[in-house]
Amino acid sequence: MAFEPELMLFGGTSNPTLTLEVCDYLDVEPGKITTKTFSDGETQVEIGENVRGRDTFILQSTCTPVNDNLIQLLIIMDALKRASAKRITAVVPYYGYGRQDRKVKPRVPITAKLVADLITVAGANRVVSIDLHAGQIQGYFNIPVDNIFAAPILLEYIQTNFQNDLVIVSPDAGGVERARAFAKRLNTSLAIIDKRREAPNIAEAMNIIGEVEGKTAVILDDMVDTAGTLTQAAMALNSRGTIGIHACCTHAVLSGPAIERIEASAIDSLFITNTIPLNDKAKNCNKITVLSVAEILGETIKRIYTSHSVSTLFV
Repeated sequence: MAFEPELMLFGGTSNPTLTLEVCDYLDVEPGKITTKTFSDGETQVEIGENVRGRDTFILQSTCTPVNDNLIQLLIIMDALKRASAKRITAVVPYYGYGRQDRKVKPRVPITAKLVADLITVAGANRVVSIDLHAGQIQGYFNIPVDNIFAAPILLEYIQTNFQNDLVIVSPDAGGVERARAFAKRLNTSLAIIDKRREAPNIAEAMNIIGEVEGKTAVILDDMVDTAGTLTQAAMALNSRGTIGIHACCTHAVLSGPAIERIEASAIDSLFITNTIPLNDKAKNCNKITVLSVAEILGETIKRIYTSHSVSTLFV
């Protein structure tokens, strides 16, 4: 079904392939936009068509380079606001700075709240994101936020590829609720890794709560950054006699030594979504499988545009 031209989807430079996939689902052409960088690093944006009175959506993940992509998102929204767009929806599949969602020690910022303020002030009327690192981030905005879930995509892949003696594993205590929900939907058992974090991006798996021996383990997390947590969890599971170790996550940050760690680990496969595009090193990793969120994002955008329920997508 083709939409009237009031709906316009613009893509930043963070994830152009995903933008095209969503446009294909919606049967619309990507909005014309030009982004340039001055020699000193300043970002310049120009909207290439009329947006007055239009319902506009900007798809931009705040992934590497995080600050450049965030600033570009803000500038695009400012351009649309000054061009009299009727409504501006920031579609941010991966919400950067989401891990800094509270004060864990004195004299540190709550950067997730700061980014929410920046997006709102820049002109967003609504925000769409996928699997926010912390649910309370929705409350940092004074505008509507749709935190949609990649769970249907990941669940379908697990059901199709893993059937026998499956155990869903949470790599830390913070992910227990997510892992329990998956285990319930799949009618499988649940295990938890007791993890002690010594410093940022450094984690040590300490103990396993639950029965994993002789089972196929699927480690579930919302993101993989340096893969320290993931590979430590795999090492602990391997020592407890699992017959297969797989991992899945929504956001594949995969920074620093992540790929080397994954390739050298006991993990048989890692399946992720395309909220963040893979770098060249990750594309050459045979253990990684990418699942697309284009359909679920496109359906969410369509329902927002037509004022239909988004929550019923996940019932």
